[in-house]
Amino acid sequence: MRFVLLCLIPLLFLNCEDKKTEPKKTSKIVQNTSEEKKEAKKDSVIQPEREYPFLTDDNAMEFFLEYEKHNKENKVRITTDFGEIDILLFNETKFHRANFIFLTKQSYFDNTQFYRIVNNFIIQGGNTDDAKVKRKRKKIGKYLLPKDTKRGFKHHRGAVSMPSGAIKNPYKLASPYQFFIVQKKDGAYHLDGDYTIFGKVIRGMDVVDEIAKQETDNAEWPLHNVYIKKVEIIE
Repeated sequence: MRFVLLCLIPLLFLNCEDKKTEPKKTSKIVQNTSEEKKEAKKDSVIQPEREYPFLTDDNAMEFFLEYEKHNKENKVRITTDFGEIDILLFNETKFHRANFIFLTKQSYFDNTQFYRIVNNFIIQGGNTDDAKVKRKRKKIGKYLLPKDTKRGFKHHRGAVSMPSGAIKNPYKLASPYQFFIVQKKDGAYHLDGDYTIFGKVIRGMDVVDEIAKQETDNAEWPLHNVYIKKVEIIE
């Protein structure tokens, strides 16, 4: 019996991370075990189902076709460090409008940035290197939207359009997490037919002009981050 007790002592040392054995340590171990059980019980609670599916190229169009029927909002406000920009979303481009409304309701655009600025051309937003925003995008899904360029809309000054995914995308499918606003006074009509215009600025072009003035590096990324504090539905 004495031999068995001696063999157990090293095991106790290992469990306590080589700390000195004291009588009260035993009760501490029991307490930690109890807390671990509580945490495990929390983890075992069934989480509520998602309100929307994980979006992919296979299900996104079907999802937005149904979503746009029940979410008819078409005016949003973008709040930036330089002021507010109000945008009217076009009902004609229903998938792209529904996508923008959906992402707004998921608070996706909050704390993103206008990450590309080309003065006298466009400002482009919806992206960021913030890890929290990347996690939001990962949770929502990975998908592209088809072009919808035959509605008669032109890339006039103030037009809100959706850029294409750059990688392996010969058909210029739209990148749903990003958007750009035409700032050029004479418009950017060479973009017509390649990118989907799904809205227009109805207030705040002075804010767009101010953002477009910001100094950038050679990659057109502003030297000082231009944050989109939030995007909210106003109508």
